[in-house]
Amino acid sequence: MAEKRDLSRKRKRVKVRFGTDTPKKMAFSDDISPDGIFIKTASPEKPGQLLNLEITLPDETRILCTGRIHWAKRVPPNMLRLVGKGGMGVKILSFSQGQHEYQNFIQGLHR
Repeated sequence: MAEKRDLSRKRKRVKVRFGTDTPKKMAFSDDISPDGIFIKTASPEKPGQLLNLEITLPDETRILCTGRIHWAKRVPPNMLRLVGKGGMGVKILSFSQGQHEYQNFIQGLHR
């Protein structure tokens, strides 16, 4: 089966806050791309759900955006480190703050 996701995805751990109303749950990314992010969490929301995200880049720049959960895999919290991909894949739909900084960060990962 052919790989469906964007090949420009890079493994990178950044702090992510997420929520359906406000970004209040804390997690970290596992990988990141220009139009999506995998959030490693033991309590993912359901696929299709819209999320408000606050992504904090390594230089403490805050990115605010909205995304839709493409897929999710629930894993018990004590197994999260042992199981490969516990969390959710989110497609970024729009930015309300920091789009330029986010794109520059992603480009820097590919150098």
